Amino acid sequence: MTMPTARLAEIELPDFGMPGAMPQIPAAMYAERLEHLRVRMDERGYDRLVVYADREHSANLSFLTGFDPRFEEAVFIVGPAGAPAILVGNECWGTAGAAPLPMRRHLFQDLSLPSQPRDRSRSLAEILGDEGIGPGSRVGAIGWKTYARRETIELPAFIVDELREVTGPGGLVENAGDLLIAAGDGLRIVNEVEQLAAFEWAACQTSNGVLNVLRGLRPGMTEHEAVRLLQWNGMPLSCHVMLTAGPRATYGLLSPGARPIERGDRFTTAFGIWGALNCRAGFVVEDAAELPEPIRDYVDRLVGPYFEAVAEWYGALHVGQVGGVLHEIVARRLGDSFFGIFLNPGHQLHLDEWVNSPIGPGSTTELTSGMVFQVDIIPATGTDYFTTNIEDGIALADDGLRGALATDYPEAWARIQARRRFMREQLGVELHPDVLPFSNIPAFLPPFLLRPDRAMTLVG
Repeated sequence: MTMPTARLAEIELPDFGMPGAMPQIPAAMYAERLEHLRVRMDERGYDRLVVYADREHSANLSFLTGFDPRFEEAVFIVGPAGAPAILVGNECWGTAGAAPLPMRRHLFQDLSLPSQPRDRSRSLAEILGDEGIGPGSRVGAIGWKTYARRETIELPAFIVDELREVTGPGGLVENAGDLLIAAGDGLRIVNEVEQLAAFEWAACQTSNGVLNVLRGLRPGMTEHEAVRLLQWNGMPLSCHVMLTAGPRATYGLLSPGARPIERGDRFTTAFGIWGALNCRAGFVVEDAAELPEPIRDYVDRLVGPYFEAVAEWYGALHVGQVGGVLHEIVARRLGDSFFGIFLNPGHQLHLDEWVNSPIGPGSTTELTSGMVFQVDIIPATGTDYFTTNIEDGIALADDGLRGALATDYPEAWARIQARRRFMREQLGVELHPDVLPFSNIPAFLPPFLLRPDRAMTLVG
C-alpha cells in the first residue's frame, strides 16, 4: 500500500467560529471531585491528604475547589468527611472564602509575602493538629509531580518537615500526586463533559490568537508588536507567552522583545491559557527561494516528514490505544538524530500546560475517554533548518461522551465536526470517531509564514 506523502498546497482555512460565554463548571461538580478523591484516599490508606498550590502550580487545587492562590501559596487538607480545610495567607483569605467548594479557612500568615503581617495566625503544627494530623497519621502529600520513590516530595521543606515531625516515626508522609495526575487514571486525567466544553472554549481563544499572528505577521514589526496579535483576553495563562524571531527563536521558550522582525528570520510563538495551548514555528519568508541555499529543501527535509509523522500519530489515536504505539510512530518516522525528538511525543493537557504523558517507549497505558492531549511533537534539529511545530489540543471521547457533548454543547460540537471534515478533506488526515479536535487551526501547518494560505497536506 502506498503511503500518502506531504506536500505544500494552497489551502483555505475555514472560519470555524468562536464560542460565546465560557462554559462554567457547576459548583456541585467540585464536591463530586472531592468525594472521588476521598475514595482513592481511603483505598490508599491515608488518613489525610495535603494538597499544596502556588501561583504556578495551582491546577490540582483549582480542579478540586475552584480556587487558585494569587501572589502566595495555599495548603488544602482533606479528611475522610466533612468540609475540607484551606490554609491561606493574608491576600487569599477573601477569595478562598468565595470558592465554589465550601472550605474551612485557617489564616496561616507564613504563606504571605515577605514583611507582611504575621501576628494573627497560629503555628503550622497547631493547625495540622486541629485537622487531625498527629502521631501515627498517614498523610499523602500532593504537589505537582511524581517520582520513582514516594519519599520524594516537592512541597516546600517547611511543610514537609512539619508533617514528618508531627506524624512521628509511627506515621507516614509520602508523595500521593498520582491520585490526581497518574497518566492512566488520575482524577484530573479523565475529564467530565463540562470540563471538555471549557477546554474547547479555551482552545478557540489560543488557536485564533496564533492564527491572528500567522495572518498579521509582517517584517519590520517588533516582537512586542507581533505578540499583540494574539489578543490575549485576560484568562489565566498556563505558561508564559512565547514569541521570538531571529537568533533568539532557536531557544523557543523566550518572551518577546523589542527587536524588529526581519524577512528570513526564524520564528516561533506559543500561547497557552488554562486548558489549551497552540504553537507554530517556521521562517518569515514567502517561499523556499528566500532561505539560504543549503536549507532550501526545508519542506522536503524537515516539514514534510514531520507532517507525515504527525498525521499517522493522529490516525492511530482512539480510546483503548496504548501509549507505546504512538511513541513508536514518531520514533520510526523521526528517529533520525537530525530531527532531535527527545521529549514525549504528545502529553496530557489540563489547566496546566503539561499534566503527564502515557506516551513513551513500550508504554502499555491505555488512552481513555475524557483524556485531553496536546499534540506536542517538537523537532529540535540544532541546525540551520531550525524547527517546525504543529501543537494543538485534542480530546478523546467514546460514544456516550460524544453524545453528551453534542447534546449539551451543540455549538462546540458543530465546530468539532467542521474541524474533523477539514482535516480529512483538505489535509488528508483521517481521524477515528473518538478524536475531537479543539483547535481552530487543526493540524494547519504553513512553513513559510508570509504565505499563511499555503500549508501542508497529504496526497496519494
